[in-house]
Formats: sequence, structure tokens, C-alpha cells
Amino acid sequence: MSDAFAIRMPPDIQSAQLGEHQVVFIDNFLENPLAMVEAAAKVSFAPYPGVADRKGYPGIRAPVPADYSANLTALMEPLIRLNFGVPEALDLRKSECAFSLTTMQPDELGPLQRTPHFDASTPHHMAVLLYLCDGAHGGTAFYRHKATGLQQVTADNCEAFLDTYYAELNARPPARRYFDDSDEHFEFLGMMPARFNRLVIYRGSLLHSAVVNPQLSLSSDPRTGRLTANSFYDF
Repeated sequence: MSDAFAIRMPPDIQSAQLGEHQVVFIDNFLENPLAMVEAAAKVSFAPYPGVADRKGYPGIRAPVPADYSANLTALMEPLIRLNFGVPEALDLRKSECAFSLTTMQPDELGPLQRTPHFDASTPHHMAVLLYLCDGAHGGTAFYRHKATGLQQVTADNCEAFLDTYYAELNARPPARRYFDDSDEHFEFLGMMPARFNRLVIYRGSLLHSAVVNPQLSLSSDPRTGRLTANSFYDF
């Protein structure tokens, strides 16, 4: 492992039950998390590709250091297999690993950015999120869709969920805000609060949303904004 982005060993692996699913988290994840903040302050951020269409991540992103990504993956592959029941026969496929800063104002968000979402309906798509900001910046919340009763979107129920979801969206566009608590369509199940140097691991098929403090978090400065390092794995 690179010393600059070394993971604290042994990692203190914990889990929380949110609805019917577990979220795994590790506090005090990196030996020197400030090195990641400084790395973010030195790279150029660009708008997320979907921002112009008011879709996807509501902010800007930049590549993380390759050494961090390599160190993370060396730990995540066995940890995810063990804690989320991924068969050994399935090969790891790693995708995006990026710094992220939330920057869009609430009144700029598109309808899809104002409700909970899922990343993928495949069974072993995993989101891995390192918070490089503190609890004042919110966290990650998880939800159940009231009309379908779903917390997790799978290949078997995806079409039925999307049909209902889009019908609700078209009938009454959601309020112009960052989603947080329950509303008429989604039930809040619980939140994993942001904490500096906390790593959070969850299935991307779970309905979730970033909980954002718009008075504090909408900044393009990595040292003061809602800075995270986002990684995705599939098997």
C-alpha cells in the first residue's frame, strides 16, 4: 500500500441495519485523511456529465489518486465478498472512483435529482463512499417506496418500480429541494451520518439519497464543501 493513502489496520468494520438491509461502515478509515483533502484541493474538478440535463450527481467531480484507489480495492474485494455474500466465482469489476463535491442549488435540481434513486439493479453492484467532510454536511439516507413496498430495486422488479415511480413523478413533480425525510411516496428508513474519514459500503440497488445541508454544503472548495470519494464495484 502507498504510505500517503494507507488504510488504518486493522479496520474497525461495523454494520447498521436499515430496513431489511445492512450498511457496512469503517470509521477512522485512512491513516492520514488530510492527505486526501489536500489531493482534492490540487486537482481540477469538472461538472458531472448529467448536470447539464439535471440528472445524476448534482455537482462536480475529479479523479482520486491512483494509490488510494488501489489500496481501497485491495481491501474491498475480500471485505465485500465476506459481508455481502458475493460468490467467489464472480470476478470483480471496478468502475468510477472520483472525488465529488455537491454544488447545485436546490432550485436548479431536476426532478430525478429531488427523489431517492438506485445506482443499478444488478445483485452485486456496490457503492463505497469515503466522507472527507463532517456531520454538518448530512449523510446518506435509505428509503422504501410506499406504492411498491420496495427498498431494493432488482432485475425482477425494476420495470414495475420505474413504471410507478415515473407515473408519480409526472403526476406531481417533487419539491425543489434536496430530499431528506419521508414524503407521500418514500418512507425514510434511516441515515448513515457523514463523519470525517468514515467509509460507507452499501448495495447500489438500495433506494437512497444524499442528505445535503444547502446552507453549508454547496461549495466547490474541497476544504470546506461536502467532499467525498466515491467508488463503485460490481461482481
